[in-house]
Amino acid sequence: MDGSTVGSEEFSRRYLLVTPCRDEAQYARRTLESVANQSLAPALWIIVDDGSTDDTPQILAEYAAKLPYLKIIRRENRGFRKLGGGVIDAFYAGYETINPTEFDYVCKLDLDLDLPPRYFETLIEKMEADPRIGTCSGKPYFKDSSARQIMETCGNENSVGMVKFYRTQCFTEIGGFVRELMWDGIDCHRCRMLGWVAASWDEPALSFEHLRAMGTSHKNWWTGRTRHGIGQYFMGTGLTYLLASAAFRIIHRPIVIGSAAMVWGYTRSWASKKPRYADLTFRRFLRRYQWQCLLRGKDKATAMINEQQLPVWLESHSSFRANSSKAG
Repeated sequence: MDGSTVGSEEFSRRYLLVTPCRDEAQYARRTLESVANQSLAPALWIIVDDGSTDDTPQILAEYAAKLPYLKIIRRENRGFRKLGGGVIDAFYAGYETINPTEFDYVCKLDLDLDLPPRYFETLIEKMEADPRIGTCSGKPYFKDSSARQIMETCGNENSVGMVKFYRTQCFTEIGGFVRELMWDGIDCHRCRMLGWVAASWDEPALSFEHLRAMGTSHKNWWTGRTRHGIGQYFMGTGLTYLLASAAFRIIHRPIVIGSAAMVWGYTRSWASKKPRYADLTFRRFLRRYQWQCLLRGKDKATAMINEQQLPVWLESHSSFRANSSKAG
C-alpha cells in the first residue's frame, strides 16, 4: 500500500469519493476526466445519481465501464432538485453502502469541478505532515464573461463544500454532515470544537475550476444568496456577524444584491422564528468564535481558537500525544 511516515505514525492513502449529482450532463465529463487523471487514484468512487432526467446516466455508465474504481448508484426521480439536506441525503445513500474503516480519507465531491492532476495527492501530503488537519480543500475559481479566472469568496478556516476532503477519523468524530442548509459550515465549526483543524489553501496544485459558480443556486443569484442567509440563521450565526459578513461581500459578485439577499434570508428566518441547529453548546462556541473574528480578524481568531482547542484534541488522541512525548 502506498504510504509514508510522520514520526512514528503510519499513514496510508486509501481515499473514498462520494458524489451526489442530478442533471450534471453539462459538466460531468470535465469532472470525470479530472479524477481519471489524478496522480493518486481513489480506492473507490461512488456517484449517486439523484434522479437525473438529462444525459447524466449515460455519461456515468460510459465512465463506469472505463474506471475500475467507479460505482454508480441510481435513485428514483422525485421530480425536483432538493437543496441543502437533499444533497446530503444523496451523499449518505452512497456513504452508507461502505465500511468507513476501510478508507483513510473520505471526500464529498461535486460533479461540476475541474481538478488539477495532483489535487488529492497534495491534500494527503499536507494531512500527513499535520495530523491535526481534519478537513481541507483547495480554492475554487470560476470564469467570468471575459474568461478571467475569479476566486470565489471563501475563508482559509474552512474546507469548501463542493469538494470536502476529510480524514475519516475526523468525519466520524464530528458525526458527519447534518442534513440541513449550512451543513458545509457546521461541519468545520464542529471540527474546531473537537480540536481538529479545518483549512483551505490557494496554491497552483490545489486551485480548481468550479464550473457552476457558488451561490447561484439552481435558479439564480438571489435564490442562492437568500438560502445562504437562511442557512446562517439555522446554524446559529449572530446578527452582528451576519451584517458584517454581508458588508464584506457587498463588493463581490453580484454587487450589493448578493449581500441584500443574505440579510433578507436571515431576517426573514428570524422574524418567522424558524428552528435553529439544536446543539446549544455548538451555537455558543460558534458565537464566541465569530466575535473573536470580528475583533481580531479571521486568521488571528482561527489561530487562537485552534491553540485553545489543542488540549481537547490531545485528550482524544492519546496515541499521538504519547508519540509526541517520545519524540521530544
